[in-house]
Amino acid sequence: MTSLSAEQPVTVPMMTARWLSQAFVHWPYPPVEVQALLPGGLQADVFRNAAWVGVTPFLMASVKVLGVVPVPVSTFTETNVRTYARLPDGKDGVWFLSIDVSNPVMLAARAIGAPYHVGNLKIRTDGPVIHYTGERRGGGPHYRLTVRTGAPAEVTELDIWLTSRWRSFTRRAGLIWETPVEHEPWPLVRGTIIDLQENATSAGLSAPVGEPIVHFSSWVGPVRLGATRLATRASFRSESAARSRAGGCARSSRGPGR
Repeated sequence: MTSLSAEQPVTVPMMTARWLSQAFVHWPYPPVEVQALLPGGLQADVFRNAAWVGVTPFLMASVKVLGVVPVPVSTFTETNVRTYARLPDGKDGVWFLSIDVSNPVMLAARAIGAPYHVGNLKIRTDGPVIHYTGERRGGGPHYRLTVRTGAPAEVTELDIWLTSRWRSFTRRAGLIWETPVEHEPWPLVRGTIIDLQENATSAGLSAPVGEPIVHFSSWVGPVRLGATRLATRASFRSESAARSRAGGCARSSRGPGR
C-alpha cells in the first residue's frame, strides 16, 4: 500500500536536492505489457487492474552529494519515463524506463543501473502555464509538453499511488537494488494538457490511449536519497517459490486496465 508520507527516514543521505516545477503525466497500460519491460524479480504494480506509465519532467535544484558538497552545475533539468513495480515481498517503488538529464555528471548513476542519458531539456514558466521540451543528444526520444496548472488537488487514493513512492529500483550485475527516498508530501495541483507531442514512451510500449491524468507540484524539498542497497534476499526466495508454483511465469495474472 502506497502512503502519502515517506515509509522510512533517510538519516544519512547520499544526495540531497529540491525538485521544482514537476509535472506528472500518466497513462494506464495493460499489466502484461509493462511486465514485459521489467527484469526478473519485479512485478508490475497495478491500480484497479491497470499498470501505469508516466512522463515526469522537473528541475533539480541545490543538488549536493552527502547533503554537503554541491555537484557541478547544481541546478539542472531532468525528465524520466517511469512505471511502478513490486518485489515479491510487497515492497513497491519506481522503475525507470529512461532518464534524460541536462547535466552529464549524473551519468555516474549508471553505476547503480540507473538508465541516464544526456539531453537538451528546457522548462519555461508563463504564469500558470509551464512549457517543457526535451530531446536526447544524438537523437531518439523527444517531447514537447505544455501544462496549465489548476486548483489544489483533493488527494485521492490514485493520486497518492501515482506520485508518492519511497524507493526506486535498479538492476545491476543481475540483481535488483533499491534506493530509498524521503521528502515531505507533494503539494499537488491538478493540471490540464495544452500541448503534448512525445515519443518518450514508445520504447517497448504501444501508443498511450486516452487522456492522461495530470498533476503538478511547484516544489518539494529537501529530498533525501539514501544509499543504494541490495533488495532483500527474502524477496528472491519468495520469487523463486512463486515461479515454481506458476511454472516459471512471473507475469501478473490481472487483466488490462484499458
